[in-house]
Amino acid sequence: MIAKKMVKYVEGSSVTRAMFEEGKKMAAKYGAENVYDFSLGNPSVEPPVAVKNAICEILEKEAPCYVHGYMNNSGYETVRSAIAASLNKRFGTSFGEQNILMTVGAAGGLNVVLKTLLDPEDEVIAFAPYFGEYNNYVANFDGKMVVVSPNPPTFQPDVAEFESKITPKTKAVIVNNPNNPTGVVYREETIRAMAEVMERKQKEYGTAIYLIADEPYRELAYDGVTVPYLTKYYDNTIVGYSYSKSLSLPGERIGYLVIPDEVDDFENVICAANVANRILGFVNAPSLMQLAVAKCLEEQTDVAAYDTNRKMLLDALTEYGYEVVKPEGAFYLWVKTMEEDDTAFVARAKEYNLLVVPGSSFMCPGYVRIAYCVDPEMIKRSLPAFEKLAQSYQ
Repeated sequence: MIAKKMVKYVEGSSVTRAMFEEGKKMAAKYGAENVYDFSLGNPSVEPPVAVKNAICEILEKEAPCYVHGYMNNSGYETVRSAIAASLNKRFGTSFGEQNILMTVGAAGGLNVVLKTLLDPEDEVIAFAPYFGEYNNYVANFDGKMVVVSPNPPTFQPDVAEFESKITPKTKAVIVNNPNNPTGVVYREETIRAMAEVMERKQKEYGTAIYLIADEPYRELAYDGVTVPYLTKYYDNTIVGYSYSKSLSLPGERIGYLVIPDEVDDFENVICAANVANRILGFVNAPSLMQLAVAKCLEEQTDVAAYDTNRKMLLDALTEYGYEVVKPEGAFYLWVKTMEEDDTAFVARAKEYNLLVVPGSSFMCPGYVRIAYCVDPEMIKRSLPAFEKLAQSYQ
């Protein structure tokens, strides 16, 4: 018999991944060109050439025992120093290598942070809609997820409700910006208001409340929108970052945590995070990829390609009568379903070979997420199907 906790995990296994697997079966049945899979946030843009060149150069010039060996649990000192310097240049911060911990992607980093911070029954606040795996990450360490309700049509966090949900048991708050699934960018005024609330509540309760910034989509922003860097607004901020989207490397599982000196109980937090990195089984982030990304800190993916997809799909779906939240970042379209039951809408979409993810997977029923990180030709082929789906409700 598997563990009772795992029974719940299996029952609630990722709908997104299930849709992705369903897409492969449908492609085999109907032909890949006739199936329109918008389920998984798997970057369609190739990594910058500099990434391949960096990997080749490292393998050719560096000693194998260095490239493939163990290092400090936080990662290579040179890599961490380079990342800190890059962040300081971009955001006017003052980080050093001691503030950077290399992780197995953003997901690994979030688990390290939560392992470091949570005692059983500690509360973690998230703003719906949010990436559903947060629930599992918090449950991994016997924490309790507290959800702030969705706030349509802007989907900016409801700061008043947020304040009402903070209790003496609140240990952390997760902010995903730009947001998956909405593509919304949380504005500076929103972040400032949230920071003021957390500062006030820390003083009221005499506790530390950590703000966890989950930022794999930071570099994917459109129309000149600025994504606030949260350590500048609230001292108790820990940033989790991944190169999955910025360099199109999701399968390489490489990212980092930023734990600023200003964080409450910094010395213990950074030491505990290093231990958590090891005992969770990661030991250290992938060594080759640490060295590779350090050589590519000025590189980024082709955001213009995603922007083209964004505009094409946004314009077409709006024309067909869908109610769509205009995304300012990431590569997702958040669309209101044409019936109350979003899972029924998803089932009807499958009749037209359209694969989208129900909003209930993100704690926000009544919507679907469409991942437009796909071949633009697939979007063009899919448009008649989206139009027929809309017409089926009219």
